[in-house]
Amino acid sequence: MGGTDPQAVRPRVVVVGLGPAGPDLTTVGAVARLATLDHWKLRTRRHPAADPYADQASFDELYESAGTFDEVYAAIAEDLVAGAQRHGEIGYAIPGSPFVLERAVALLTADERIEVELVPGMSFLDLAWAHLGVDPVEAGVRLVDGHRFAVDAAGATGPLLVAHCHANHVLSDLKLAFEDDEPERAVVLQRLGLPDQHVVEVAWADVDRAVEADHLTSVFVPSVVTPVASELVRFTELVRTLRERCPWDREQTHASLTRYVVEETYEVVEAIEGYDPETGEGVEDLEEELGDLLFQVVFHATIAAESGAFTLADVARGIHDKLHRRHPHVFGDASDDLGSITRTWEEIKREEKGRASVMDGIPKSLPSLLYAHKVVSKAERVGTEVPAAVDPEGELGSALLGLVVHARREGIDAEAALRRATDRLRDEAMRDEDSTGGLDA
Repeated sequence: MGGTDPQAVRPRVVVVGLGPAGPDLTTVGAVARLATLDHWKLRTRRHPAADPYADQASFDELYESAGTFDEVYAAIAEDLVAGAQRHGEIGYAIPGSPFVLERAVALLTADERIEVELVPGMSFLDLAWAHLGVDPVEAGVRLVDGHRFAVDAAGATGPLLVAHCHANHVLSDLKLAFEDDEPERAVVLQRLGLPDQHVVEVAWADVDRAVEADHLTSVFVPSVVTPVASELVRFTELVRTLRERCPWDREQTHASLTRYVVEETYEVVEAIEGYDPETGEGVEDLEEELGDLLFQVVFHATIAAESGAFTLADVARGIHDKLHRRHPHVFGDASDDLGSITRTWEEIKREEKGRASVMDGIPKSLPSLLYAHKVVSKAERVGTEVPAAVDPEGELGSALLGLVVHARREGIDAEAALRRATDRLRDEAMRDEDSTGGLDA
């Protein structure tokens, strides 16, 4: 007996490319195919190519409600499959070309429940090559999705064109992807083919500050010397996902995370004390604890980025520039004598912070012993007489323990007592500093 070919009766999704800019760049074939469809949807109305179809149904609400872009694309594909099964045929009109960086289309073409017809459209790539004056084949340009830059560009060293750079935090992620030898410059391309198109070359350090990114922004990186550092960017992407989707992470603030920063710092210290560089014992613990502390840094930066305060790139840039300034013996012509280095370091810190005293900048919330250590160190530098120390290291530990026992028996808060004594030394040192002229005493 004969049978019906199941492939011949599968419902169909017709994907139509609308082109990269306004309606003038939508092909005649695309317009004609849409006219034959009784049922079809736009991926989004937020694109100039969709202007003639402002009343058409779209998937814009998914972009507002879904937690991630992957969720959006999966939901679009499932909706279209259901529509095709219901109507027999349904259309899906997208800006640009169906063949370029369209993950929903990739999901549809892999779905055996339907057949997919692709109606080509002009891609933003055609406009990009024209504005850049680049033959992508000759130059070996690699196209990368900005949302997956850490993974997709891993190991890449050639020219890169990065699409989907819809927000400045995506541009910041690009900057973080390079561990060393970051690119010198990049070309930012925005709204190509439209009256307000904007193409500008910027220094790499300014790529996330020189422009206000939108959904029609891409970045061309002409030269990459060192391969992209995928792990760091992949990690920041994970932290952002946790912040978006984990109920506990969503509720956290800078203040609520304070105790975790302290705890993780002490655990790093404990791991350092347990690490033997000679035998390698404890190296796994140290690596793990450093990772936990890194998570706190990235988490705080992620929270700050949400309000536009700063990003992880800003944190990295700030510490880079500060360390560069504070090492003139490395990056300038200052003396590399150890005493001079320490003195210069302190002078630069005081100038940067506008501090009037060497005691400024010592957090009084430090544990008492660490607080005392820092104050004693500063006091000695300005000539203040400090209490005599117990010389043998073993006696020092016993003496401290004995003092704690004595304080407990006498009903004295040893922590508070040490803090009060350290405060007195601090005040005396500041008076001596004022009378002797400070560091040069």
